[in-house]
Amino acid sequence: MHAIIDWIVQTVGAFGYVGIFVMMLIESSIFPLPSEVVMIPAGYLCAKGEMNLVIVIVLGTLGSIAGALLNYYLAVKLGRKLILKYGHYVFFKPETLEKVEVFFKTHGSFSTFTGRLIPVIRHYISLPAGLARMNVWLFCFYTGFGAAIWVSILTFLGYYFGQNEALLNEHLHTITIAVIIFIVIFAAIYIWLHKKKERKRRAKKIL
Repeated sequence: MHAIIDWIVQTVGAFGYVGIFVMMLIESSIFPLPSEVVMIPAGYLCAKGEMNLVIVIVLGTLGSIAGALLNYYLAVKLGRKLILKYGHYVFFKPETLEKVEVFFKTHGSFSTFTGRLIPVIRHYISLPAGLARMNVWLFCFYTGFGAAIWVSILTFLGYYFGQNEALLNEHLHTITIAVIIFIVIFAAIYIWLHKKKERKRRAKKIL
């Protein structure tokens, strides 16, 4: 772990802010690089006074959006064709694709935002959004919103605990669990509000 962090610190230090943007772009693309090994060392460099905290968070967020857009347009350009041609080999039928499209038309904003906060899923949430051709501006907004929260958390962890690996791992683990709990509660509220809205809509149709 120390060797990896040292390498990232040296790489970010060598390439500066451009390195943060490029690494976070890769982190959000189909070749996922854990964001923890990018933003935490960057936060540590901020604590040492070698980088600016605000610029680091902004560029980390922009890099995440750029990588997510890469996945999004990859899914837009190639995803549909590949799924319709080869999807049956992995039991992915055209009807399933239609369900994905309908789901993202209704819940795309919620899914994109929360997906950016969940480990592993954050790397791939852009693909179904692209398949469903979610509005690109909404996609960028909610991707950026979720990414900014996660990037900020990691940067501040590096800022305050970058030199203490034990404390760093402990706080990262605790925060990850807290974020997942928040998402579960947020999802429950969202589903409840959506069902309530649907009941009202159906009631109006009956009247």
